[in-house]
Amino acid sequence: MPMTMSQKILAKKAGLESVIAGQLITAELDIVLANDITGPVAINEFESAGFDRVFSTDKIALVMDHFTPNKDIKAAEQCKQCRSFARKHDIKNFYDTGDVGIEHALLPERGIVASGDLIIGADSHTCTYGALGAFSTGMGSTDIAGGMATGKAWFKVPEAIRFELSGALQPNVSGKDVILHIIGMIGVDGALYQSMEFGGSGLKSLTIFDRLTMANMAIEAGAKNGIFEVDEIALDFVRKHVGDSRAYEVFAPDKDAVYAKTYNIDLSQIKHTVAFPHLPENTRTIDEVGEVKVDQVVIGSCTNGWLEDMRVAAEVLRGNKVAKGVRCIVFPSTQKIFLECIRLGYAEIFVEAGCVFNTPTCGPCLGGHSGILAEGERCIATTNRNFVGRMGHPKSEVYLASPYVAAKSALKGVISI
Repeated sequence: MPMTMSQKILAKKAGLESVIAGQLITAELDIVLANDITGPVAINEFESAGFDRVFSTDKIALVMDHFTPNKDIKAAEQCKQCRSFARKHDIKNFYDTGDVGIEHALLPERGIVASGDLIIGADSHTCTYGALGAFSTGMGSTDIAGGMATGKAWFKVPEAIRFELSGALQPNVSGKDVILHIIGMIGVDGALYQSMEFGGSGLKSLTIFDRLTMANMAIEAGAKNGIFEVDEIALDFVRKHVGDSRAYEVFAPDKDAVYAKTYNIDLSQIKHTVAFPHLPENTRTIDEVGEVKVDQVVIGSCTNGWLEDMRVAAEVLRGNKVAKGVRCIVFPSTQKIFLECIRLGYAEIFVEAGCVFNTPTCGPCLGGHSGILAEGERCIATTNRNFVGRMGHPKSEVYLASPYVAAKSALKGVISI
């Protein structure tokens, strides 16, 4: 039975020789993830179900990243509940303020996720780890509670859409532009409950950080997961961060695997792309944007807070000043990247340009803290969602773009390059 990458991983974890789209299975989990917002809900369900132990002390990750450093009393209480649970059950992968990062950057950086893993997380952007050739997907907190207790979860095997990539990206065009182009092309429900599988000769043009960004935003097309064929670029990352601390496995799609659709994407034709309010599918190329003034620029998040993103922004901002009347917030996705920004001089560039250089947090992305928008304000952000009220007032606007476009826009006060 020919299978896609996702189907092969699910079959292996279910102990089956093969699976087909639509099949219901129960599979063994490699990692179960929750954060300071979703973790307490999962913990409450775990305890109310009568569970008194976790299935593994090193296959559960709790990351305090959304409302941290704690923005109010409720946020503090949520983190306290997670800390208590982690201590009680000796959770090895518990990360808190000072030793933390945005979960979807932190787990790859710490070598907690790897090729061939089956990962569930109580956060929709858990699909990020597909960049490494893992099957990773978001689930509700009740499913996470069951996963923490049993190490298993049930799945409906998804159909797959194939994205055959060719060509090479133009200078300063990135994976963010590619995934925005794709979402604009197929729509926010264009891959509903399907696996978005990426391969082809164009992969060599994409850095691992391009891929992490693209996999991260698969959910914005409605996908169950996003996953990339594993090549030397991906393996170099896995070897560096996972090393020989644990086993991992590479799965490749069968040549005659069945796909619901196949899209051919010539990367050389991708332009800088911006998603207008209030959906990621509402895309325009940079030459179609027109005159859009911005009040705030946000560079960071689980989508674009990697060191490579910081480098791109720093190169644009070096020796320049943010436009008068524009607030620019920069936040790396992990403490390690934050420190590297200091060592490499990026932090100094950001501050001298008139930016706020902030600690790793999800705060600005979801309108939690550290960058709330007022009524009528516009923000261009390297984040992943621009729904109504996503970053603050329901009458504010969020535009999605790459770090290069965001940094250029910060200098001009309008969306442009």
